[in-house]
Amino acid sequence: MKNILSLFVLVLLFSACDDLFEPAIENNRGLEAMYNEPTYAQGILANAYILLPYSGTPNSDVATDDAVSNDNSNTYLAMATGSWTANSNPLSQWQGRRNAIQYLNLFLANVDQVVWSKDEVIRTMYNDRLKGEAYGLRAVQMYYLLLAHGGWTQDGRLLGVPILTEPETASSDFNLPRNTFQECVDQIIADANQAIELLPLDYGDIADAEIPNKYKTLGVSNAGDYNRVNGNHMRGRITGRIVEAVRAQVALLSASPAYSAGTDVSWEDAANFAATVLDRINGVSGLAANGGIWYEKNQVENLASGANHAEIIWRGDIGQSITLETDNFPPSLYGRGRVNPTQNLVDAFPTVNGYPITDPASGYDPANPYANRDPRLGKYIVVNESQQGPSSSTIVIGTYGTNNDVINKESGLSTRTGYYLRKLMRSDCNPDPQYNTEQKHYTARIRYTELFLAYAEAANEAWGPTGNGGHAYSAYDVIKAIRQRAGIGLDNDDAYLESVKGDQDTMRQLIRNERRLELCFENQRFWDLRRWKVANLNETARGMQIDKPSGSLIYSPINVEIRDYKDYMYHGPIPYGEIQKWSNLEQNVGW
Repeated sequence: MKNILSLFVLVLLFSACDDLFEPAIENNRGLEAMYNEPTYAQGILANAYILLPYSGTPNSDVATDDAVSNDNSNTYLAMATGSWTANSNPLSQWQGRRNAIQYLNLFLANVDQVVWSKDEVIRTMYNDRLKGEAYGLRAVQMYYLLLAHGGWTQDGRLLGVPILTEPETASSDFNLPRNTFQECVDQIIADANQAIELLPLDYGDIADAEIPNKYKTLGVSNAGDYNRVNGNHMRGRITGRIVEAVRAQVALLSASPAYSAGTDVSWEDAANFAATVLDRINGVSGLAANGGIWYEKNQVENLASGANHAEIIWRGDIGQSITLETDNFPPSLYGRGRVNPTQNLVDAFPTVNGYPITDPASGYDPANPYANRDPRLGKYIVVNESQQGPSSSTIVIGTYGTNNDVINKESGLSTRTGYYLRKLMRSDCNPDPQYNTEQKHYTARIRYTELFLAYAEAANEAWGPTGNGGHAYSAYDVIKAIRQRAGIGLDNDDAYLESVKGDQDTMRQLIRNERRLELCFENQRFWDLRRWKVANLNETARGMQIDKPSGSLIYSPINVEIRDYKDYMYHGPIPYGEIQKWSNLEQNVGW
């Protein structure tokens, strides 16, 4: 994967001039040059990797009930408070995804003519893998395009985006109508299936006896030839396993309430696609024991080149950085405190016995609200008088504090909610300009926990809390395992979960809450609220002010940010400029 950026540079060097000629000639190389230059050809494919839509920072979370930003110029803050329009959309995927799809279509239209090797068998293996990558990447890019721009029209049709499977040229018809949402889903699934057929499940060096039968029949008998194409050095690129996970994501979206009336994808389909991925790690028994803290020091430092944590299906490259910490550490640790978790999210964490804090059986004490809580609360959020940073500094956020960590003390630095972000960051980073200590980070593009929660959601809808549809585990089994891993309900056999396992509606709320907690600050919440079509999208973001007037802490909930989403915003817009240019491009209702 580290070579992909280098390949991209080669693509950028398409044009050059030779000053030996008078006048100088332009050496604009055509696509046919790729046929005998595999590096050039891979450079075209590399663009689709560079344009992948994943982010390692919690951008969209500040537009949900999970967080706010203390940066008044934040575009997601503007969006959430009433300034979201079809020509001002920080969530737009239109240009980036379509650019990537154009590169992929160019590659697919020419890949069969590339001489990857003079050995025909090795050439076939290269061609299979690289075509598989292109189909898989097109499925990813199309999924994010559909996620951001699919929606209902004024006349009640659920539309997706124009499907493009051929490269566009100067003579192409650009005034294309949108395909239906279902047609887009069908195209994504078709691309995914094609990719799964062509790609290895995983990349890795193998022995002679492990050569896949389809290549044995072509005469491959030396594992070295196979490893040259699909060995360890390819780790990080898209694989069959990754594409199976993307297929499950697409099915979950399609079966969800905001889309289900316009598709033929069922909850059972979504559960089965997720189970395909999970069965490969033996279902619930394969849930990574430390999967909830995949980002911490001990989980990152020991990863070999290209290797994955047991929690990770697909990740970005590991790199030295300090950006997350500089942006989100409290000001006393030389951070900007940008992402402020809300009281809404804090209240979603149960007590350690597994009961919601609204249940009398939880033992929740409003006068001591952070005691005996779900351990994930302390792992993901900095609460008043907890520790953070390389020297484990105590962060006083209450109004009795003496520095800018105090709630609303300094605009653009202090928290607005009474909380700071902990998840995703490394405590051994030090933004102090005297040290500026960077550490290793990576973006988790797809996690197993996400797929477990997708299965639990779909299985509960399809077969009820304890039904399994023929699989070896149910929604109940998944949620029990995730909560056990988190350290809640251990002393009482998770009595709350046991009390709701016969109630599909209550189990639905529990599954959604577990998804909220496990995937917080990973840019999932906004899309989940929209596909569930629930009222939380417009919920006022709240915080907690903590005073100490006479030696005792007084906790006072406060309203922080009024959200202003309209009903039609459960589906995003087609960019206004595109609607203005193309008469056949129909806008989603309300925009």
